[in-house]
Amino acid sequence: MTNNFSDKGFATRAVRAGHLRTPEGEQSEPIFPTSSFVFDSAEQAAARFGGDEKGNIYSRFTNPTVRTFEQRLAALEGGEACVATASGMSAILSTFMALLESGDHVVSSRSIFGTTRVLFDKYLGKFGLQTDYVALTDLAAWEKAIKPNTKALFLETPSNPLNEIADLVALSALAKKHDCLLIVDNCFCTPALQQPLSLGADIVIHSATKYIDGQGRCIGGAVVGDAQRVGEEVYGFLRTAGPTMSAFNAWTFLKGLETLELRMKAHSSSALELATWLEQHPKVNKVFYAGLASHPQHALAAKQQSAFGGIIAFEIAGGREAAWKVVNSTQWISITANLGDSKTTITHPATTTHGRLSPEAKAEAGISDGLLRLSVGLETVADIKADLQHGLDLL
Repeated sequence: MTNNFSDKGFATRAVRAGHLRTPEGEQSEPIFPTSSFVFDSAEQAAARFGGDEKGNIYSRFTNPTVRTFEQRLAALEGGEACVATASGMSAILSTFMALLESGDHVVSSRSIFGTTRVLFDKYLGKFGLQTDYVALTDLAAWEKAIKPNTKALFLETPSNPLNEIADLVALSALAKKHDCLLIVDNCFCTPALQQPLSLGADIVIHSATKYIDGQGRCIGGAVVGDAQRVGEEVYGFLRTAGPTMSAFNAWTFLKGLETLELRMKAHSSSALELATWLEQHPKVNKVFYAGLASHPQHALAAKQQSAFGGIIAFEIAGGREAAWKVVNSTQWISITANLGDSKTTITHPATTTHGRLSPEAKAEAGISDGLLRLSVGLETVADIKADLQHGLDLL
């Protein structure tokens, strides 16, 4: 049986890539819940540890179930290598610890997950990594912020939570011009809707916790890219520091990948219907969703993505009090900061996902007190509308 499906379609790769059947002849990928592996001889053990022979050593950095997930996600993103990690945040940490050093400079979009900014400023900053923040869509600002010691450009597209869209082809050209890495968080779209490597990115980051899982069960992350930077450098950091994905979580994510394309299409279809409804609602001031023709980067999103994803942000008048009223009036929509679930979720970014940012940083990122983020699930759209209407009727 082959695990080379590079010439097959996305759906086939999502179901088949990376799995080599064991002698047991299993149909579903097996879980290997073991901490270590047995060698045939002292000579083989020495060869494995020395890197002269490929094979399993210790599940901190070699596990067959995790490897199957890594190979499958790499096949879907079009990368040469993938390193699976314990969480999306550990994927970001592993990438920057492996590839940058004290005195290096990063230019980041200011429209990133709040915890990512805390990682850059509070923790990586302690080790001499400098980070400046720019508006995601302002290409001139990106170029102006680049310094002689700039080693990476980092961004999320679409952004969290305002659905801003970066021009990946233009940023790739800028990164190459200044000999920088372009690192893209592809959490909102997944490879089912967008493949940044094909648009010029060097490295793709994932929080597998979100859409790759798709049902809110497990925590995990991944880094995808080339064989040297990801396959050797990021892998080397994981081997040493150990932000490791468990075999069980890897197996769960494998099951998620099998239905990823179908789910992303369904999320996108429902989100577009809801965004259109919210845009016309008299109690809603503004809707942030790239699938709407009114979105300033709608044409760019249509060019880079095959659909527009399942995340909607919308702003209402009345600040935090009104926003919390809408949240608290829902009867079954889940009040949680997670996203990418089959269940619709709602959160107030200013006091949750971006709550640790300063008021100035929130203002720069467009996180107002009246902003709500909706992760559209797989329920009947009419039911989602009706549940949101409970709170909107009170405004």
